[in-house]
Amino acid sequence: MLVIRDAFVGVRRFDEFQERLGIARNVLTDRLSRLVDEGILEKHEYQERPQRFEYRLTAKGVDLFPVLVSLMKWGDRHAPEENGPPLAVIHRDCGGEIDERLLCSRCGEPVTALNAEARQLVPSAG
Repeated sequence: MLVIRDAFVGVRRFDEFQERLGIARNVLTDRLSRLVDEGILEKHEYQERPQRFEYRLTAKGVDLFPVLVSLMKWGDRHAPEENGPPLAVIHRDCGGEIDERLLCSRCGEPVTALNAEARQLVPSAG
């Protein structure tokens, strides 16, 4: 789920995933391969020599947006960070924060992966 979360916030390249997640390269390779095999991510070549790929969410992957937001909200409620939530999902159109119903708390419009933006609120420890 952490790989998918990072894909939602714009991480696309192997080295970026590896740096943000801090996991072994072989473990990340296995996870990315599995997500590609499951149709959640797709590979796009961005360099030929050496061959390198970006990983982008597919429509199936984008459909996980409500799941990730629900898990994030659950964690914020039941395992809160000392300094408050580390991340907020913001409605790009008006800047309001998304609520548990996937609605904008400011304008009431539905928020989807296509009109949302994640903003870091608390500096990460890693």
